[in-house]
Amino acid sequence: MAIFRQYIAPLLVVLVFLFALVAVSARIFIPSDMAAPAPIEEVGGNFSPTHAHLPPVANNSAS
Repeated sequence: MAIFRQYIAPLLVVLVFLFALVAVSARIFIPSDMAAPAPIEEVGGNFSPTHAHLPPVANNSAS
């Protein structure tokens, strides 16, 4: 158990950190048009993402 705590666990932490560093640094090499965030709605469309998945509302008023 001491071998895991002294050698393997710190190595895993460093490897995860290096992987994250490489993944974040890879944005430098992405073309500028792909580095922007993805659009959330279609251009020219009348798509409403807030109401797209809501079920129809039943009118159960007992007047």
